[in-house]
Amino acid sequence: VQLQASGGGLVQAGDSLRLSCASSGRIYSSSVMGWFRQAPGKEREFVAAIRWGRGSTYYPDSLKGRVTVSRSTADNTMYLQMSSMNSDDTAIYYCARGSELSYNPRSYGTWGQGTLVTVSS
Repeated sequence: VQLQASGGGLVQAGDSLRLSCASSGRIYSSSVMGWFRQAPGKEREFVAAIRWGRGSTYYPDSLKGRVTVSRSTADNTMYLQMSSMNSDDTAIYYCARGSELSYNPRSYGTWGQGTLVTVSS
């Protein structure tokens, strides 16, 4: 299974953006799908996660209210909706698949190639 993240680009501060993560194969209900981001010179940071079967979602406190993760089980695609974006959101955004919920990127075994989001002020 391969993951393909898309939807990144250049946005203005205050704008919204939706990212997609398409899987080349079926995502099993036991999977946890996550979004992470990495800004230049910084460690990879947890953004959101969703339990594929239940649809329950998880966010770090720092991003709650600004990001929403969702999924289409029919299309094996995950989405990340971001709003009120600012320069701190500038990063490469990665999607990943794991077998357990974790904020640690090392817990996810399959990664997409990343999509660059740049927020201009």
